[in-house]
Amino acid sequence: MRILLFLATNLAIILVASVTLSLLGVGSTLQANGIDLDLGNLLIICAVFGMAGSLVSLFISKWMAKRATGTQIIEQARTADEQWLLDTVAELSQQAGIKMPEVGIFPSQQSNAFATGWNKNDALVAVSLGLLQRFSRDEVKAVMAHEIGHVANGDMVTLALIQGVVNAFVMFFARIIGHTVDRVILKNEEGHGLGYFITTIFAEVVLGILASTIVAWFSRRREYRADAMGAKLASSGAMISALQRLKAEQEQPSQMPDQLVAFGIAGGLKQGLAQLFASHPPLDDRIDALRHG
Repeated sequence: MRILLFLATNLAIILVASVTLSLLGVGSTLQANGIDLDLGNLLIICAVFGMAGSLVSLFISKWMAKRATGTQIIEQARTADEQWLLDTVAELSQQAGIKMPEVGIFPSQQSNAFATGWNKNDALVAVSLGLLQRFSRDEVKAVMAHEIGHVANGDMVTLALIQGVVNAFVMFFARIIGHTVDRVILKNEEGHGLGYFITTIFAEVVLGILASTIVAWFSRRREYRADAMGAKLASSGAMISALQRLKAEQEQPSQMPDQLVAFGIAGGLKQGLAQLFASHPPLDDRIDALRHG
């Protein structure tokens, strides 16, 4: 299923980008002489493909999340817990000033939750079965308030735009590096040779790794904001208690799909330089921020 979702997403991105470039009348990245780069065309192409990837993923995020996690949407409450969850999310949404999102439960024993959706009035919040079973109701409410905070703050949209801009610049500079190596070092004077493509791929990998630290930094900052919203909508004590309980389970490996890790309540445990690429701050730091905020 994840492979099919990956292929479907990429086909959609290619289709959207191709149609957009056609409408803009953008063609080759080389100038008419076949030697020099057309930086204007190159920037447009990279911007379209970079933003298309992020925006397509954003618009189909709810659909992908449901299928990737097996989330079951609560259309009609079948148990007291489900009715309580619906009522709680409705209350928190009203407090946050957003439209009631879809509410779901996904079949994982790991304690986690996530929010996704292309805008704050058409969102999805979901909680794992394990978290719902093990956490107290005050703690579950705090977790859902945290996720409602992500929705109300527009974090999904902002993160998608940042990722799109980062993608565009990575593609742009990688191709400039590839072109320079092809012309200056390999002395290829017409079109682009094999060296261009190899260098471009290598440069994209390196620049992509470096650029991902920018996206991760923003992701960590928005976790503090969502925690603060959780404390405001639920209570500071309940939010701290929920984070402490998550900390006790943090050593377990994440079972969330890669595309949803940044939108979960808990991220993976990272040490050293790996913290630069972490989507979530250490739980101790988040707890301290709430206590001293």
